[in-house]
Order: sequence, then structure tokens, then C-alpha cells
Amino acid sequence: MDNKTLKIHNKSDKPDNIIEKEHEINSLCKQLEDELPRFLTGFHMYLRGNVLPMTRLAYLYDIRFFCQYLIAERPDLTAASTEREITLEEFKKIKAVDVNMYIDYCRLYEKETERAVYIYENNSKTLARKRSSVSVLFKYLYRDELLDKNITDGFNPIRVPKPGEREIKALQDDEVMKMLDAVSTGAHLTAKEHEYWEKTKKRDKAILIMFLTYGLRISELQQLNISSFNFTRGEFKIYRKRGKESIMPLNKSVTMVLMDYIQNERRSDEEIEETHRDALFLSLQGKRMTERAIRELSKKYTSIGLATSRKAGYSPHKLRATAATSLIGRGNSIYDVQALLDHEQVTTTQLYAAHKMNVKRDLVSNMEWELERENKK
Repeated sequence: MDNKTLKIHNKSDKPDNIIEKEHEINSLCKQLEDELPRFLTGFHMYLRGNVLPMTRLAYLYDIRFFCQYLIAERPDLTAASTEREITLEEFKKIKAVDVNMYIDYCRLYEKETERAVYIYENNSKTLARKRSSVSVLFKYLYRDELLDKNITDGFNPIRVPKPGEREIKALQDDEVMKMLDAVSTGAHLTAKEHEYWEKTKKRDKAILIMFLTYGLRISELQQLNISSFNFTRGEFKIYRKRGKESIMPLNKSVTMVLMDYIQNERRSDEEIEETHRDALFLSLQGKRMTERAIRELSKKYTSIGLATSRKAGYSPHKLRATAATSLIGRGNSIYDVQALLDHEQVTTTQLYAAHKMNVKRDLVSNMEWELERENKK
């Protein structure tokens, strides 16, 4: 595939960019499979048939890291110099205590390069995912009789805060208005940011309004095409997790900002490479925006709304939370919001219903102490 152009022969209803994204994920998975131990062929087939592509990719990355740990930190368990060389016989020597030691290692570890030493620290959620990936692997090996014992019962539990225990981070209405004022007027931007804003302000505003109105996932927004929209019918199509298509209605404000961007700022088709011609949101180079660029855009404008540093700005996922809390706060049905945001379980949506946007601020405001009278003295 090196230096070869990717040609898509698409006979499905999906747009080419969705097919290309799926191909990219599958290619990464195949690359990882080729790096992992040879005896895992059946496990790779098991993943392909039972989990979503992105979940499969995450599992493979985690298992490769586990194999790298064995090579670098546990010479008593393997003599291999590459992940591919690890044998089934060596895996049979692994006990539950060894996996527990691996998870403990993952809490805080170092990686040294020629230029620097990097320190990695993982939270309980990440540790739980790494534990789950290894657990799925060992359960499969036991199920298919490649291992004699199921050692997963001996894996130490990892307590992950329940969703209700985590404070939901979302913009409040006044912060949303400050953010939208910034993208409309260029207020609070640095000189360099203002230079870019002059060229992308209509695009940036359309992106923020789409996030705030529909609570889209970053992948759903990034994959939007011009052909996704039917302005005559007042609707557009998105492709969600699990390969599901969803038709979304357009309201007046969304239609207005999108048409303003498409007609008055977005490059004409003649200026765009054929591969990116249908992409809705384009970079300054005339290519489909990357998820990374969209994430940085979100952090920049939300940091203005929050009056904090760019680094402390919010990700697109927190704009999704902002949409959820705003919709529920305006009295919309929790089940309607669940359908709009594509939550698998209504319990996820209920978390946003339980989150009262200004409850802490109101409580503290009602507990003001009469310091002004003392100051006047």
C-alpha cells in the first residue's frame, strides 16, 4: 500500500469517507495482529466477530502493551525479544499475581527515549480498561483450551467511580453565550488566534452550534459531508456507533450558520481536492478537518467561556454534556434527549438530569456573609 492511492469501490449507502475510516481502523487492527504472538490467530477472529472495530483496536493496543511489559520487565516469564516471538508455553507460566503486578506497574511507569524520559500515570478508569483487555484474552485462551486454568478470577478488582459519583463538567448558559460571543466577534483571542479566526470564524461558529444543538460525538461531526444535508427537507444524516444511521432535523439557527459558512467562507469545489470535496468542515489547507483540530478548536473557545487557560478548556465531549444538561434544564423529556444523544441506556441520560447547573452557585450565593458592612466601618 506504500505510495499507492486508495481507491474505494463503494456499492453501499455509506459515503466514501465512512468506508475509508472503517478501512483505516481495520488496517490498524491488522497491523497490530501481525505484531502479536502467533498463537493468538483465533483470538483475533473472536474479536472481529464480537466487538466493535474501535473496541477491537483498543483491546489490541492494550494486549500489545502487556506483551511489551513482559519482554521489558519480566524476563523470568519470556525470553522473547519481540511481541511476535512470545510463545504459548510462556503464556502458560503467567499467573494471576503476574497480571496484578502488571496492572500495578501501569499506575505509574517511565519510558526513555534518546531525548527524554517520559512519565506516564494512569487513572482507575484506564487501569480498569487494561485489566479488562487482558481478562478477555485469558478467558478466551481458557475457553479454547489453550490454557489449562482460568486465572482471571484472581485478578485484583479496580474500583472505578460510578457515573453518579463523578461531577459532570458542562458549560453554564452564561459561559455558552460568552463562548459564542468570542467566536462571533473575535473577542479574547490572541493576535495569532485572531489572524486565523478571520479566515475560519464562520466554520468555527457552525461547529460549536452543531455540538451545542445536537450533542454530537466528535467522530460524528468530523465525518459530516455536504451531501449529508438536505436543506429542502430540513434534515441531515449522521453515522453513529455500531454502524447506525440517524436522521437529524435542522432548526433555523443551525441552518443559518451552516449556510453562512458554506456560501460565504468555505472554499469552492474547484479549489478542493476530489478526496475532500464533499467534507463539510475543512482546514485552511482545504482538507477534511481532523478530530485533533476540532478538539483544539473546542478547547480554545470553551476556555474563553470558562475564563481559563487554553489547556484547561473543554473537549467536544463536554460540549455534548452541555447540550444534554441544557436540553433537560429546558424541560425536555429525558427519553427524547436519550434518543437525540444516542445513549444506549436511559440511566446515562439521567445523570445529566440529576446535574443541576447552578445548584452550588445558588447555595453559596445564599450564604453570603455581611462583610460589606464591616468594610464600610
